[in-house]
Amino acid sequence: MNELSEIEAIAGEEINVGLIQSFLGELPDKALRFGIRVLLALIVFFIGSQLIKLVRRILKKSMKRSNADVGVVQFLDSFIKITLYVILIFAIASGFGLDAASVVALLGSAGVAIGLAIQGSLSNFAGGVLILLMKPFKVGDYIIAENGNEGTVTEIQIFYTKLATADNRVVVIPNGALSNSSLINVSAMPRRRIDISVGISYKADIRKAREALIKLMENDEKVLQEQEKRVFVSSLGESAVILGIRCHTASEDFWETKWRLTENIKYALDEEGISIPYNQLDVHLNP
Repeated sequence: MNELSEIEAIAGEEINVGLIQSFLGELPDKALRFGIRVLLALIVFFIGSQLIKLVRRILKKSMKRSNADVGVVQFLDSFIKITLYVILIFAIASGFGLDAASVVALLGSAGVAIGLAIQGSLSNFAGGVLILLMKPFKVGDYIIAENGNEGTVTEIQIFYTKLATADNRVVVIPNGALSNSSLINVSAMPRRRIDISVGISYKADIRKAREALIKLMENDEKVLQEQEKRVFVSSLGESAVILGIRCHTASEDFWETKWRLTENIKYALDEEGISIPYNQLDVHLNP
């Protein structure tokens, strides 16, 4: 029995040595084949990425020729990019022996878990679709979101929208948040009303102040002359009569016109000798 055990042990060792030698002998060939597969995969990925860029350029040009909205072009471009890259990666993975049918079955069985994990992304995707369909804003509009973020819309992507602020910052807002909350589209209308309040002294002539301010608005080239221009007593303050000034201008000229009118109101009232009172404290000392 002992001799038989020794013979079996020796035979087992010889088999193990033979397997190791066989593996080492085949290793260079296997490494070469694997290296060729990796190289081919890289080549396929490079060619595929170039084809994807070509397809995106063709689609963007065709959509622009058909006068499609810029937001629609950006949204579809990002969607097509993600879809084509997913297809390309699956095609490359199948070359390494990955069974696409097995992957699809696995994803199907794990659908609930995946849905819960990416529900935020799905909400943002659905929000992007709603934005493009309902058009609450478009690229180039100035919007104010419910959370206080505001700026000019520069991109409407598949999951998020980019805003450029007045001080040259970029704000990225998820599409789901924009589609499920209220927002103000400042650029939706072709013109905007300017409202300015100014206080004048109780001793000042209101009619004279009104005439000066109406004349100021009539001489401003950015004020829309066909629209109503009004100067009225808004309220009677503690130390001043508050005048309200209203006029209209093009939406894109709103801020420049308002700032210019606010400055020129001071000059116009000064020329007419109408003072703008300010809070002050008079102290009387008894001798």
